[in-house]
Amino acid sequence: MSRRGRRAATPPAGHRAAEPLAADELVVTIASGEDTYCRFDFAGLPVAEPMQRSLARLFATRSARWNSLETATAYWTALGAFARFVAEQPDVVEDLDGLTAAMLKRWRARNIATSGGISLMRHIRPLLKLDERLAAGPVAEELLRRLPTHPSTRRAFDAQEQHHVVLAAQRQFRTALLRVRDNALLLDRWRSGELPRGSREARLGALLDHLARTGHLPDHDRAVSSERRLLGTSWEDTWGRLYLDRSELTALGVLLTHRFGWNLSVYERLPAPTTAPSAGTDTAPVYRIQVEKRRQGGGRWFSTENVADTGPSSPGRLIAQALEATAFARRLAAVLAPGTDRLMVARRNYPSKSHRDPLRPAFLGPLIVGITDGDAQKWGKAQGMSGSPFQRSRRAAVIREGRPLQHAPGTYESVYVLPDEQVQHASRDVFTEGAHEALAQARAAVFGGRLTGAADPGHTATATADCADETSSPWPDGAGGCAADFLLCLGCRNAHVHPGHHPRLAYLHQELRSLRSVLPAEVWHARWVEHFARLNDLRDKTGPPAWDTASSRADTDDHTLVHLLVKGTLRP
Repeated sequence: MSRRGRRAATPPAGHRAAEPLAADELVVTIASGEDTYCRFDFAGLPVAEPMQRSLARLFATRSARWNSLETATAYWTALGAFARFVAEQPDVVEDLDGLTAAMLKRWRARNIATSGGISLMRHIRPLLKLDERLAAGPVAEELLRRLPTHPSTRRAFDAQEQHHVVLAAQRQFRTALLRVRDNALLLDRWRSGELPRGSREARLGALLDHLARTGHLPDHDRAVSSERRLLGTSWEDTWGRLYLDRSELTALGVLLTHRFGWNLSVYERLPAPTTAPSAGTDTAPVYRIQVEKRRQGGGRWFSTENVADTGPSSPGRLIAQALEATAFARRLAAVLAPGTDRLMVARRNYPSKSHRDPLRPAFLGPLIVGITDGDAQKWGKAQGMSGSPFQRSRRAAVIREGRPLQHAPGTYESVYVLPDEQVQHASRDVFTEGAHEALAQARAAVFGGRLTGAADPGHTATATADCADETSSPWPDGAGGCAADFLLCLGCRNAHVHPGHHPRLAYLHQELRSLRSVLPAEVWHARWVEHFARLNDLRDKTGPPAWDTASSRADTDDHTLVHLLVKGTLRP
């Protein structure tokens, strides 16, 4: 299925994907979904050749589960660290079957103290488990040992930090947008023939036309090249008139992450949004955004977001501005590489540099697609931060939205919400209120009276207990008496229960338990849970053995009173 929802063409008959493991069993080639390949040469690992081949086979087998070259690189880094560890051992290990439990214990001791070390272990363990020679015995048991989880040190931006980051990004991107917009208007006037021939604006228009078509200013023709003096010397006055530079594209990415909570990795694969029919007014365009967030299981990579441009602060307005600011870069990219459809495209400051990172999309002439980690780090440090703002800004967006964004609910709760200090701090009042409410409910659902050894002639008998003073009832009526029903008597401080009440109350307890099995849960909970809890508490206070035997002593009058109480027809 394509990003636009079209079915992909079926491969020709007999087609088979290339095997990742080379014939010499020392080189593994991993391909991404965009004709990008990365070769991993195991001959360079500092271990014996049989182990090199074994690790290469395990690496190739495991690669069937990977969705990106970044994952392959992470495993390769871990394998390099493990190979260096094996090479340091006093005993020479020819192949994986020579690994011992003692070696793996030393490997664990070296890495267990840091989150980076635990990450190495999490990459090595699944590879070693694939080898049948390590499927049993002490080594297998060592591979099954649980790894601890270090608490995350990452936290979301607080409100003040987020305001600072967003304001800096807005200022930089708006400056770039206005620059591109002004020059785009001048170019449109030149192309429509509105500018007087030979005028300064017309000469600028000709240069901008060449820049729009090639990404470069003319330098091969002296007559045309002399016109460049009209522009200036800085990049903003030359190629920057129609293109964003990498820092400005990063600022746009910061704003998009703040608004939509997208990962940094999304931007290199983000297609240009398209307009969708609006269900509301014709004056509010709706943009359809296809987001690709790679995770385990290819069927869950893509999601669609629809946003409307309803005003200056709306999500759709930011999308419209992003389309406007990157328009010339996107058009040139489609010319240089037909079929290219990416939103985040910028002009490189040094277009003569070659492409060296296999994990990144290839350069398109003078253009670059997406935002690199280096770009994010450089932008963050320029704003006074220690590094990239994207992870912390994404966390702030997820917490602000209060729902998962391009990830599973479990990840949302365990990674973003529960470990975050701001969420924990903001939740203290909620937890406190909940604890007080639970305590109040617990107190309300206990026997509130007194247990006595015999009846007191001065007390008033009720259907469930004896009342010591109905004039001081927590539920008074208008005449100075008690308005509580007989079941509420057990929650009153004036209630006195003696052994003569036990058979009837034990039988009532039994009847409420029976009702629980036949009534809908919400009905039983709303009507009987409080009374049942009080009877539970009373049972604990009188002693479960005595209570359980008391129900067998309930007589006909007790049964009748209990049935009337349950029906609700017995009132004070």
